[in-house]
Amino acid sequence: MLIGKDDCRNLRQALELEWLETNGRGGFASGTVAGANTRRYHGLLLIARTPPVDRYVLVNHVDEWLDLEGRSLPLSTNLYEGAVYPEGYRQCLEFASEPWPTWRYDVDGLCLEREILCLPGRDVVIVRWRLSGAAGRPAVVLRVRPMLSGRAFHSTHRENKALSPLAVVEGAHVSWEPYPGVPRTHAWHNGRYDHAPDWYRRVQFPIELERGLEHEEDWWSPGELRYSLAVGETADLVLSTEAWSDPDLDSLVVQERRRREEAKQATSSEDRLVERLSTAADAFLVRRGTGRSVVAGFPWFADWGRDTFLSLPGLCLVTGRYEEAWQVIEGFAAHAADGLIPNRFPDVGDTPEYNTIDASLWFAHAVGRYLHYSKDDQRVKQVAWPAIKVIIAGYRQGTRFGIRVDEDGLVTGGTEGCQLTWMDVKIDDWVVTPRQGKAVEIQALWVRVLAVAAELAERYAEPDYATRCRHDRARAVESFRRRFWYPTGGYLFDVVDGPTGDDASLRPNQIYALALADDLVTAEQAQRVLHIVDERLRTPVGLRTLAPEDMRFCGQYAGGVLERDRAYHQGTVWPFLIGPFITAWIKVHGTQDSVRQQARSFLQGLEEHLGHACLGQVSEIFDGQAPHRPRGCMAQAWSVAEPLRALLEDLRA
Repeated sequence: MLIGKDDCRNLRQALELEWLETNGRGGFASGTVAGANTRRYHGLLLIARTPPVDRYVLVNHVDEWLDLEGRSLPLSTNLYEGAVYPEGYRQCLEFASEPWPTWRYDVDGLCLEREILCLPGRDVVIVRWRLSGAAGRPAVVLRVRPMLSGRAFHSTHRENKALSPLAVVEGAHVSWEPYPGVPRTHAWHNGRYDHAPDWYRRVQFPIELERGLEHEEDWWSPGELRYSLAVGETADLVLSTEAWSDPDLDSLVVQERRRREEAKQATSSEDRLVERLSTAADAFLVRRGTGRSVVAGFPWFADWGRDTFLSLPGLCLVTGRYEEAWQVIEGFAAHAADGLIPNRFPDVGDTPEYNTIDASLWFAHAVGRYLHYSKDDQRVKQVAWPAIKVIIAGYRQGTRFGIRVDEDGLVTGGTEGCQLTWMDVKIDDWVVTPRQGKAVEIQALWVRVLAVAAELAERYAEPDYATRCRHDRARAVESFRRRFWYPTGGYLFDVVDGPTGDDASLRPNQIYALALADDLVTAEQAQRVLHIVDERLRTPVGLRTLAPEDMRFCGQYAGGVLERDRAYHQGTVWPFLIGPFITAWIKVHGTQDSVRQQARSFLQGLEEHLGHACLGQVSEIFDGQAPHRPRGCMAQAWSVAEPLRALLEDLRA
């Protein structure tokens, strides 16, 4: 995506446009088109010490100045209280997000290009500056000051006496270790390093201020790198946790460019949105141990079971990345306990959390889709099928958090003060969206899982098990049809048999009753559900979590932590929900070209969004009311995965 001069030099606009480079280990580099950091999570070298978690910001930023003919012109931009300094954005000609973030600056008739790229599988960030213009111009001097903090990525950094100001300099290699126990930062360069420690104080993060969080910090700068640049020459800086020795950067950059181009060609499509979402999907697949996992969202989420398996069909299966999908399935299966797949792995520590009623069901659903696409019978039979049977047994017999199959064949779950579904905000002891009881999407998932299990049991010569699964499914379908239709509203209850009875809140969860099964509602009921969800919940960027007419509706996700948490599932728009909505739309209305074209138009708002906020990515959430400002994580796995899945599974002729 190309951002032109007018937007680059409009500070407000350039600060709202973000970029993201990931390394497949949970680490990343990110910032704004303006060059200034607006979040505590922006940085050049942000690593995961135990991939993909335990993340630290080692290098926050670099300040850059170009000295020529007695003048110093800035390239970088920082935000301080009441001031913007320096103002490098004023020299910016354009920004391109592909194949990696690239800026071009106009410097007195010369053009200076800056590139930033991460190398996959390594904690390595390459920054390159190249000067172009008319030959014969005298050389200029590029001065670069790295800014370091060495902090946990959720925190902020302040000036202190504990920091070690020392540097180890060995030719073109310099390294710093501001704090013991934090990985040493190594830099390789083709310039000259002068050690001159200094503090840059009270850098402002306006997004953190807007979110009601600590919004300023101090950066330590160890010294200055100086490069003499003639036209056609390149200045290089490699930041890493590795000690480099004269790397062949030209070859590395060429290889990485080729890798990205080949990946892009592998997902080529007549629909440009398919290509763009396929490229975006690559960011979320990460290493965990010797296997793979899925980061739920950047910049702050780790790998969550629910998000992982809801996203897996879109991230991997419809795009043919079967081996990576299998590694994810195998990795989570190894952590199953009491019939439950982990809800999430914490940022620090090895003990996963299991407070989820649906992650295990999404796991089983994803295994079914994996077998459908990959035909990998042997590994599914040996590893995934036993895990699915353990999950089903856990639900049938009852497991943690009151999760069990009730006498009517429907799944119930939840205890006082516990949040188990994806609408999971809890403020102290207050569960904001209490869904204890029988939630509508859980029943759809349970019915789907029983169908998968019956199919697998037949395939693996277990006819008695298949018969029982079909019987349990029929009982659940019968009970669902009897209990979930809300005739007064003409849609489905969100939860039945809760502590206070049945919940008739108009929410999008009911769309899964259409998307995951064909017999939970009648044809007429399906039409009515689609109509009311389309009319009152659908927006250009996804589905609202609560109807605007509801007195609890929150139109904006804004303010401090408390205000935002209260709004999170009370009207906020979630783009991932457009995926099952499109699936349901096609199921109900058919596969004619005109129907597909209409359903494809539901993605137009998200397609436009790819050129705003985090360029090339889809945000986690949006405000419930127009203009539907993007909020939350700047890049969310299921926000990318579900639209991509719908495009390739439901809308491709």
